[in-house]
Amino acid sequence: MVVGHASATIAWPTCAIVIRKRSRRTARGFRGSDRRVTGFDSVGAGHQSVVTMFCPPGVYRAEGDTALVTEVMRRGGFARGRDVLDLGTGSGALAIAASRAGATTVTAVDVSWRSIAATWVNARLHRAAVAVRRGDLFAPVAGRRFGLVVANPPYVPAETDRLPRHRLARCWDAGPDGRALVDRVCAGVADVLAPGGEVLLVHSGICDTDLTLDALDRAGLVPQVLAKASVPFGPVMRARAALLESRGLIGPEQREEELVVVGAHHG
Repeated sequence: MVVGHASATIAWPTCAIVIRKRSRRTARGFRGSDRRVTGFDSVGAGHQSVVTMFCPPGVYRAEGDTALVTEVMRRGGFARGRDVLDLGTGSGALAIAASRAGATTVTAVDVSWRSIAATWVNARLHRAAVAVRRGDLFAPVAGRRFGLVVANPPYVPAETDRLPRHRLARCWDAGPDGRALVDRVCAGVADVLAPGGEVLLVHSGICDTDLTLDALDRAGLVPQVLAKASVPFGPVMRARAALLESRGLIGPEQREEELVVVGAHHG
């Protein structure tokens, strides 16, 4: 399991966590997208809590990927005593989790006005001190540095490289290989990390975890896989299975994906 840390030099063992929720695609725009209140499980060995969130239509409902990175953050003590940035906050689940895990400050960023409103409401419902900023990834926090950056960006491979701007699909569409946002996070995150700072990034193994490790390495960081969890395809991934097979992103009849949490820190 990930262990607590008190210095910039950290040994990060792999964390194996079983997630008891469906994958993120289950909720994004298909089943239950009109529900105003949702919840996600934070599940680990001997630990489970359910967090209820306000989630209006058009806002990502936290699911298994959120639970996985939340559990890594909680068990590793990554947020404690740090200024935390949540990129692509959605409903604010990771930002609130960081606040509850002892963060000194939490800033949540999203390009969607609905997500900004949902995060503002959820932070107040949970009495979490979260500053909410609207904008594209790092732009709203230019010039600032954070001890921890957490990110659960869109990572579902799409038919084209054109990213949706206003449709619900922008919660998951991420270009032909699913890396449009993941690569941008990897390229820019080192510039917003304070000395000794770290990043926790979650995505599907279908997006090629090795590419993420290589991208973070090129950015001058020391990356490592911290956690993995296998989950069944949700409706969006099932609907795109033939497309993914044709591109060699999944094997024949594959209907499961592996969620991966990658951590990185300055060397």
